[in-house]
Amino acid sequence: MASASTSASVPVPAITVVGIGADGWPGLAEGSRRALEDAEVVIGGPRQLDLLPAGITAERLPWPSPLRPAVPGLLAAHRGRRLAVLASGDPMFYGIGRTLAELAGPDALRVLPHPSSVSHACARLGLPVEDTDVVTLVGRPLDSLTAALYPGRTVLVLSAGARTPAQVAALLTERGYGPSRLRVLEQLGSPAERQLEGTAAHWPHPPGDPLNVIAVDCTAEPGTLRAQLVPGRPDAAYESDGQLTKRHVRAATLASLAPAPGELLWDIGGGSGSIGIEWLRAHRSCRAVSVERDPARAERITRNAAALGVPRLQVVTGPAPAALAGLPAPDAVFIGGGLTAPGLLEACWAALPAGGRLVANTVTLESEALLTQWYRRHGGELLRLAVAHAVPVGGFTGWRQAMPVTQWSVVKPPAGDENASEQGEQQ
Repeated sequence: MASASTSASVPVPAITVVGIGADGWPGLAEGSRRALEDAEVVIGGPRQLDLLPAGITAERLPWPSPLRPAVPGLLAAHRGRRLAVLASGDPMFYGIGRTLAELAGPDALRVLPHPSSVSHACARLGLPVEDTDVVTLVGRPLDSLTAALYPGRTVLVLSAGARTPAQVAALLTERGYGPSRLRVLEQLGSPAERQLEGTAAHWPHPPGDPLNVIAVDCTAEPGTLRAQLVPGRPDAAYESDGQLTKRHVRAATLASLAPAPGELLWDIGGGSGSIGIEWLRAHRSCRAVSVERDPARAERITRNAAALGVPRLQVVTGPAPAALAGLPAPDAVFIGGGLTAPGLLEACWAALPAGGRLVANTVTLESEALLTQWYRRHGGELLRLAVAHAVPVGGFTGWRQAMPVTQWSVVKPPAGDENASEQGEQQ
């Protein structure tokens, strides 16, 4: 009886999502074919719908544009009918499957995947799938590729169309990766499959088939600024007017902020944007908002974010705390400027959830006194960062001390613990 009850509680999927390759109907497994033959409505892109044979009698509907806002209404309009959705390759790998799972719920889906273009490309090139970096430029800025460029690595780029290979070649050349080898694999899995090859700096091919994947074997020109995984990129990587959290302090600051996948950072007093940018480079799902009151600096932050491969950095121009209104709640807050602005620390503290982190840096006595007060009230760690660089002194070498930075970092406790701490301070 328990088994029957459990079985009856499993929801019946309302939508069958079928992955299809460039080889079309002949390449589909029997289960995928049956799902399409039984469907009353098939939704997909025009290219996928054109791959179906005439024997499929279901009503065929192309996705409208923009797609995501139209999905709920389209699904509701065909509720109760046998509905199938066509997707390229694996629907759950940069495909429509993710959108459907988010909007309709995963229990509403039955997903029948097909080998993805990445699987096909790795098979053709002899690359282990698990060790190959993938960047999609479908609906994403071209600059997103920059964050994946490391000498000696091979990156697979999911192309946005026929012109993408030439655009990728131009970007690589601009970023100092002109010697990189490019291989463009078109129509993977179909009888029309072909491969084009060249270097980024001398890409010889005109636009070809829009259905392509680009393999980039990353090779940097001599003198190209070295990329790195950990925080603390060289200061020369940033365009700056001097308002820049310097390299060693930046590395210590990111260590205190402790970015994790999916988390959101408020970078207040963005300056050149270095903290928000290196937070985003920690993981592709990290999010960040940089708040900067000066319009010229805000534009500079946007340029730095694009140049360093994280154009998804959101830049808000305006003074804090007023500019914080309406922003989604952060997981961490960094205050690099404007600490003495009335109500700023209070607003940031109130916005943080329990377990959220706040890190503030300052070089002035006035802001240091304020941080000392908050340290006494909320605990955490108060420290001074001092960095000195070796410089010539006549014919000898000596130390030049940079201005010391006072840093307060704290993890916000649960509400009950916070109240107890404040009562203890008042006593």
